[in-house]
Order: sequence, then C-alpha cells, then structure tokens
Amino acid sequence: MQHLNPSGPTESVRRELQFLECVAKRLPHEPCVLKPLADLYTSAGFLDEGLSVDRRLVQLCPDESEVWYNLACSYALTDDKDAALKALETAVHRGYRDTEWMGRDRDLESLRGDVRFQDLLKHVKP
Repeated sequence: MQHLNPSGPTESVRRELQFLECVAKRLPHEPCVLKPLADLYTSAGFLDEGLSVDRRLVQLCPDESEVWYNLACSYALTDDKDAALKALETAVHRGYRDTEWMGRDRDLESLRGDVRFQDLLKHVKP
C-alpha cells in the first residue's frame, strides 16, 4: 500500500481517482480495478474510502494475503488497532511473510508499540 500523502491529492491524482471511480461503478466486483482504487484513496488521504474498498476486496479475494495486509493497513491508519491486528493475523494465516516490511511500513506505525504486533512478528515463519 502506498503511504499517505500529507499535502493532499494533486490534480492528476484527482483525475485518476475520478477515472477509477467511474470504472469501479461499471465493474464493482473487479479486483484489478478495486485494488488500485483502494491504494489511491489511501495515499490521497481518503482513508475511509480506502478502508471501504479494502473491506470489499477481502470479500472478493478472501484467500489473498496481500488484500488482508492492505486491510490491516487501512484499519491501522484509521486508528482501529484491534481490527488492524485481526486483519494482519489473517494476512499471515493466508501466507503473508514479509516481516521486514511489516516492521517498517509507516501504515502500521500505530501498531508498533502494541505487544500483540510484536508477538505476531516473532511468530511469523519465513
């Protein structure tokens, strides 16, 4: 997942969002449209919209670990630590193993001080 842009969306990002939103209306169950839309919402600072799309994606792609990881990031960015940790556990259960990235991903910064996050990192098998 891209990181939040603190300065807000640029004009080109706004245009890209409009385009993806239109395509998503026509293809509401197409992960190859929804994944970049969720990422763009989040990076542009539209965290609730990104979270909403990430929730849809886990329904459409329940076995994809990266989709669960992105949902965990969205929850962490919206300060729902319990939901973020649960989604992160599911991502690991589904096969997500990049503990190095989890440990430095700015989207998960709000979880770093949580013992549950540290325990999860310790128990992920490479």
